[in-house]
Amino acid sequence: MKTISCMNIDPDLLYSYGGEDKYYKKGDIIYKEGDHALYYYQIVKGKIKQNNYNEEGKEFIQNILGDQQSFGDPMLFLEKFYVMNAVALTAVDLIRVPKKKFIELLKKNPKLSLEMNACLSQRLYFKAIMLQNLSSPNPLLRLHGLLNYLKSYHDGDCDHCFHVELTRQQIANLTGLRVETVIRTLKKMEKEGIIKMENRKILY
Repeated sequence: MKTISCMNIDPDLLYSYGGEDKYYKKGDIIYKEGDHALYYYQIVKGKIKQNNYNEEGKEFIQNILGDQQSFGDPMLFLEKFYVMNAVALTAVDLIRVPKKKFIELLKKNPKLSLEMNACLSQRLYFKAIMLQNLSSPNPLLRLHGLLNYLKSYHDGDCDHCFHVELTRQQIANLTGLRVETVIRTLKKMEKEGIIKMENRKILY
């Protein structure tokens, strides 16, 4: 499965359009559900999660992103509010660019604009596949759909070369399954050769 690294813009270009360095500690909120979309964010180092909560307070993780990946950008093209939170999973260094300046950057660099369209299209495609699988009562299909979706954000086109750096609890939150079901299903997937396990880390 060939992927596109969404998005990784040259930092010097971002700085030339008003980009600024921001630092967050583990657990810090970068933006909250309901906030105005005001910036383009690109991770230099660290990991963030995008999540929200239902009425009972149960967490649903929508995505986990790391080094050289961007987030928050789809909402820059809409006069809407964020529909999820962005939270630092580790200490995070990132570059953020104000919305107006980022739109100007894209207008003056049409090739980047095309790459962003390809990136957003890919995200929508794999999100649709994941949602289709998540509607299945079969936990193996749910996990398979999630792994395909996560791998779509990373470079690599080989079997068992993608390290899934998620805890069993995070996988449960992403799929709506119980942790016990996740553990049991992962063992089944390993037995069927779908994944490999090394030191409790999942390779897909």
